[in-house]
Amino acid sequence: MVSTSSSAPRSGVWYFSQGWKLVSLPGIRRFVILPLLINIILMGGAFWWLFTRLETWIPSLMSYVPDWLQWLDYLLWPIAVISVLLVFGYFFSTIANWIAAPFNGLLAEQLEARLTGATPPDTGVLGIVKDLPRIMKREWQKFAWYLPRAIVLLILYFVPGIGQTVAPVLWFLFSAWMLAIQYCDYPFDNHKVPFKEMRTALRTQKVANMQFGALTSLFTMIPFLNLFIMPVAVCGATAMWVDCYRAKNALWK
Repeated sequence: MVSTSSSAPRSGVWYFSQGWKLVSLPGIRRFVILPLLINIILMGGAFWWLFTRLETWIPSLMSYVPDWLQWLDYLLWPIAVISVLLVFGYFFSTIANWIAAPFNGLLAEQLEARLTGATPPDTGVLGIVKDLPRIMKREWQKFAWYLPRAIVLLILYFVPGIGQTVAPVLWFLFSAWMLAIQYCDYPFDNHKVPFKEMRTALRTQKVANMQFGALTSLFTMIPFLNLFIMPVAVCGATAMWVDCYRAKNALWK
């Protein structure tokens, strides 16, 4: 058994940093390989394509800046770039998480067993196949919760003035919370905790989860590092589950 430290809750920054350490634990590395490969292939290809398109997209986005804000062009340009990276990064990380969801759940389960010494259910390939409909239903629940909120925020990007100033900040905060939900949900779902109850539980540690999600969002924008972020975030979120939520919600001991 390996402990993340004491059972006392830590900051989201601490859990995120733990994720980088936990992915390399002996016996855990083999469960990291498939999520890592999926993320490298999808995120690597997506960001390569994005950087070939930025020269076209950014001027188009800047065309929505009203004349009275043109004097802030030198500030709004980097904000526009960051906005595109945020939206694009979250979109493709969502796709990657959909594809890798069964393997991310397995990684969270095995890491939890390693951290706690508990015995997980007998899974393997057949267990993953059997659980696939439930796993994908859960991903649809997350998507249904996310989509209407994301559409409202994306519309704000086309409002002159607001789209280049307020909207990027709101999108970053929203992405941070959504990524916390995305990755923390794997251990919750392994214990069959309903989606609504999971969100309620996360709100009890809202600051820590926002810190965790914000760092995950930032690293998703950084080339090369974003290739490794999926298994790292799963491991960090699982460590948070063990310390903060497991005692009240565990299905298996």
